[in-house]
Order: sequence, then structure tokens, then C-alpha cells
Amino acid sequence: MSEQDKWHWQEPGKAWKGVGIYHITMVVSSRKPALGNLVIPDNDPKQARVERTELGKGVIHALAQIPIRHSEISLLQYCVMPDHMHAILHVTKPMQQSIRSVVRGFWQGVKKLGREYVLSIDPNSIRDNQQNHDSQIITERPFIRPLSHKGQLQAMYQYVRMNPQRLATKQLMPRFFRVQEGIEIAGCTYRGVGNIALLQAERYAPVHVRRTMVEAAEHGELQTLRDYMNRCVLAARKGTVMISPFISQQEKAVMNVLIKEKHPFIYIADNGFRDYYKPSDGLFDAVAEGRVLILSPWEYDAGKKHVTRAECVAMNRMAEEICAQMTVPE
Repeated sequence: MSEQDKWHWQEPGKAWKGVGIYHITMVVSSRKPALGNLVIPDNDPKQARVERTELGKGVIHALAQIPIRHSEISLLQYCVMPDHMHAILHVTKPMQQSIRSVVRGFWQGVKKLGREYVLSIDPNSIRDNQQNHDSQIITERPFIRPLSHKGQLQAMYQYVRMNPQRLATKQLMPRFFRVQEGIEIAGCTYRGVGNIALLQAERYAPVHVRRTMVEAAEHGELQTLRDYMNRCVLAARKGTVMISPFISQQEKAVMNVLIKEKHPFIYIADNGFRDYYKPSDGLFDAVAEGRVLILSPWEYDAGKKHVTRAECVAMNRMAEEICAQMTVPE
């Protein structure tokens, strides 16, 4: 079963006809760069842009027709990449048809544009099997992701806007973004993305905020938690490589300081690495600069949404075992 086949277009009991904000992703078959070409002036990722092909221009024109044909929908943002497209749609009032139907109509139009585009550059490409041609350009239905949690919209704005810069960074610094297989540490086999040289440091320490610390802080005893978090940051400032899944808010706060102050660390991830994996906003630049190694012992699960208690316990144990094995005795 493909990742697309696993996708649930609708939540149980919902028709997706109501007010909401949706992130749409459409991917070109086999990741062919049919929509545009990445340009990186002066090898500076911050200046990266995508020069659209005629097909890419046609896709944007078709996308712009959605709010014209459906007054209930606003197009908030979009980005065309060489091999895929992102868009954020806002359904401002209930519709008679679902957002699924609207996006399906857009997809059908894009498939037709793809056929016309290939014919324009190679008139002999389609002879007897027109359907086979469709499979060469756009085969997968676009993904639809509802943005329903606080902060998701702003995060998605940033994600879509930064797509050209991220692709440029990956192309200019490919070694840190390749998935590395068979990393064996303390009896566990990991896959990794980032700077594998971080496994050659002399000192490691876990970041693991205990529940007792948080509960004590909730009852007014803040000093133990504050002191522990401070010790983690001070250790990083002295050259210790911190290791953690960074699950709790307090652990994430420590990670944010490590990122801000540019200290190296190892991140244990609760899911594996999908094809064309890119680290999240907070980690991307740190990975590109060789300051982070992301490790995961699991295969990628497209349907995974939440980390379980058992996984949290397992990842904290992994961090502690890596620290115990890799730290050089004084």
C-alpha cells in the first residue's frame, strides 16, 4: 500500500465542507523537475528562486482559478518547486461540495496541462496510450492536510516560503542531508541525518527532565527544574554534546538554547526518515551547518501522528545508553 493510499481524505463523520484552513501538496511523478528550475544566485541559498516552466506557470494559473470559481475559498499562499507544489487554502464559509472535490477538480485540470505540456515539447510522446502519459506527469492525488492547531498556520507560512532556500541548502551541502544507514551504537542500529562526526566527541550527556521536577515546579518548587536545565546548557557551553529526544516543553526549551547558541547536539527522533526528508524549521539550519545529528531506530511510518509513552521511555533510554557508551573516561 502506497503512502497516498493510506491517506485519509476525511475524518470520521466529517465531510470537509465547513470553514477551515488546508495545506495542499501536489507532487510530480518520479519527482521529475517539470514545474521549474532552481536558481541559486552567487551560491547563496537565501537568494534561491524557482524559474517556472510553462507547466509550472499553468499550475499557478489553475490554482488561482480556485477562489474565482469558489467564492468561499481564499488562496493564502503558494510555492511552486521543480517537482512539487504547496498551497494554503482558507475555506471562509461552508460549501456545498467538500474541499476534497475542489482539489480533485484542480488535480484533473493539472493532469490535462501536463499532457499538453509534454506534447508541446515532444509531439511523438503520446501515440496510442494517453492514460500512460498521465502517469508520467501527475499520478498521485494531492495531499490535503487540515491546519487546526494553534501556531500551525504561521509555521506552514514559514515552511512554504522557505522551500526554495531549503532545497538550495540541500543541494549545496548534500552530505549532511543524506540518510545514513546502519549506525550501530550500544547494541541498537540507527539511521541518521546530519553530522555523523558528532559521534566522535569526548563527552556526552542526556537531557531528560524528570516528571518529578515538573510536578515540583507546578507546586511552586522551581529551583530543582531551573538548576537542571541550567546545568544542561552550561555543559553544552563547555563542549559536552547533549543527547535527547527533546520531548517535554522544558527539554524543548533547552534545545532552543542549544540552537540559538550554536552548540552541537544529537536528537533522537520518534519516526524514521521518509524520501526527500527535510528537518523541521528549528533544526534545518543547524543540520546544514553540521551542528546536529538526528538518529532514529525506526522505519518511517506515514500514518504516525503522536509519540507514545513507551516510545518516550525508549528514546530516553537510548540517549542515556549512547552517552554511557560514547563518553571517553577521564
